[in-house]
Amino acid sequence: MSWFESFVLGLVQGLTEFLPISSSAHLRLTAAFAGWHDPGAAFTAISQIGTEAAVLIYFRKDIARILSAWFRSLTNKEMRSDHDAQMGWLVIVGSIPIGVLGVTLKDQIEGPFRDLRLIATTLIVMGIVLGIADRLAARDEAGGKHRAVKERKTLKDLGVRDGLIYGFCQAMALVPGVSRSGATISGGLLMGYTRESAARYSFLLAIPAVLASGVYELKDVGEGHVSWGPTIFATLVAFFVGYAVIAWFMKFITTKSFMPFVIYRVALGVLIFILVSAGVLSPHAGESAG
Repeated sequence: MSWFESFVLGLVQGLTEFLPISSSAHLRLTAAFAGWHDPGAAFTAISQIGTEAAVLIYFRKDIARILSAWFRSLTNKEMRSDHDAQMGWLVIVGSIPIGVLGVTLKDQIEGPFRDLRLIATTLIVMGIVLGIADRLAARDEAGGKHRAVKERKTLKDLGVRDGLIYGFCQAMALVPGVSRSGATISGGLLMGYTRESAARYSFLLAIPAVLASGVYELKDVGEGHVSWGPTIFATLVAFFVGYAVIAWFMKFITTKSFMPFVIYRVALGVLIFILVSAGVLSPHAGESAG
């Protein structure tokens, strides 16, 4: 991998990680369209450490508060009813599904799941799911002629059941094209949470999974065409770009609809199917990278 490739892929990772459009799919597609080798699951997982570092800094006050309350709750029974302490446990509970499935499906994640036809399918299907969830949220917020405005849930209403559902939604993102934020935000909206609450828990929930995955994949750097230098460079680029994107996105969702992302996902999925069907793009383009 050249330094230019690592810069472009780091830029793509930073731009797409927090948006509900799938960063892993865009890394895969960028390489395919450019005629480069597929950067692979290891590069994707490690470059995501950069964007998760952006999450740690952006939500540093929330994270510090949750960690402090959680650790105190281990020895102080009265603290176990504290919302922040409970959030610590809920992040752990919500991380279980992706941890189990990530190890179980490792071979599929690095192989069959990277087929461009599957990516196109997940882009379209999850785009439609996000669109439905977004419309339901908008209907509750706006009310109607014969319908009162419905109050949506916040993170104070989050319990173990919803935390596990969020976790299984996040685990779906093991398939490129699903989108970690897209799946968890869609799940949250369908469960009745506000856009801001669904996004906030989505980003907090991703921290253990992404950091663990990135550290686990460190052993594979240096194999094939991906080396340490470009990987670290891409991770740094992803961090700086990702921080800017997350700051913008958290402001965007408070007043805007997810429909632009829905349209983009469906259009991109259809385009991929057309290019693959026409023979312009191979569904396994660049997969020899390993």
